[in-house]
Amino acid sequence: MQEQLINHRIVKIWTNDVEDSALRQIENLTTLPFLFHHLALMPDVHAGVGMPIGGVLACKDVVIPNAVGVDIGCGMCALRTSWQVSDITPDVLRKKIMRGIRKRIPIGMGRHKVVQDEAFLPTGHDVENMVIVKQRQISATKEIGTLGGGNHFIELQKDETGHLWVMLHSGSRNLGARVGDHYNKIAADLNARWHSAVSPDLRLPFLPKGTPEFDLYWKEMLYCVDFAYCNRRLMMQRIQEVLAEVLPGIEFDPMINIAHNYAALEEHFGERVIVHRKGATLATVGTTGIIPGSQGTASYIVEGLGNPEAFNSCSHGAGRALSRGVAIKTLDMAEELAALEAKGIVHAIRCQDDMQEATGAYKDIEEVISNELDLVKVKTRLLPIAVIKG
Repeated sequence: MQEQLINHRIVKIWTNDVEDSALRQIENLTTLPFLFHHLALMPDVHAGVGMPIGGVLACKDVVIPNAVGVDIGCGMCALRTSWQVSDITPDVLRKKIMRGIRKRIPIGMGRHKVVQDEAFLPTGHDVENMVIVKQRQISATKEIGTLGGGNHFIELQKDETGHLWVMLHSGSRNLGARVGDHYNKIAADLNARWHSAVSPDLRLPFLPKGTPEFDLYWKEMLYCVDFAYCNRRLMMQRIQEVLAEVLPGIEFDPMINIAHNYAALEEHFGERVIVHRKGATLATVGTTGIIPGSQGTASYIVEGLGNPEAFNSCSHGAGRALSRGVAIKTLDMAEELAALEAKGIVHAIRCQDDMQEATGAYKDIEEVISNELDLVKVKTRLLPIAVIKG
């Protein structure tokens, strides 16, 4: 970890690999008058909208929608099975397991054609007094249990003992995007009306605690976090159904779940503050986390060490090394395919546009993990055997 002083504010960064655009956003964050104590950047840090992905921002009495992001509640889940990967033939893997998963789970922009049971949706929320969530309830019943696009994925993996694991990455789908955009615009309008000292050019409009707008956003954000969890849980349930049909007698360990786009009220350095984790994962002492690599590289199950300098956080993945556009233009598809096929991975690359999610588009996961051994300890290393991308 390196410590810098920027605009008289302390910035702690767990990597030396920070692109210029992310550095500019870090500098912008240090100008916020409500920044609490210091700014923390995880080893997978890269530029986002307003705030870098891989950032942890603690604030006094404000929430910043763009410091949460639009895929509210996006996160990871994973589980271990009793089955040995060596006992699964390539034919069964491709034609029965992967094909079965694709039949049950819409990917990309796809949704279910018929509404899913409302019992799959979050419970215990006052939906009637929400704005966007209430409007989107019917749509939500078609989006629940769907993967989404971009960097979302379903991956079959094996651990050091050869056991089959299932891992997936997904979020709150269009619901979270609608909530994020709606309240970001409200925050921007209010900040302009208040002649806020935070420049609109920073793309970090905020909502003060105690205002009706803060309360509305907070309730809808929490719903989206729960929706994203329910979404992952339903997909995992359907993957388990496929595996149980194909691999008789298979057993499953409890599902690990952790989010990496949200805000939470927490106590740090003796004060109650609002912690924004945008592409960062909770890593309190004993918390089990998931740090995925990229297509073709290892992923990790980790345990948090509760490092207060990182606000009890760690990275959420490898982090992008190349923007989507640059990856598409510059990566050699033949080389990327050859590397995956040499490892025997059933991959999701079909055309040059898929280079945005190729291994070469991401940072080295081994370096990312080595940079945060004061934040987490490794429990399990997982290697990919088959990948479905959104």
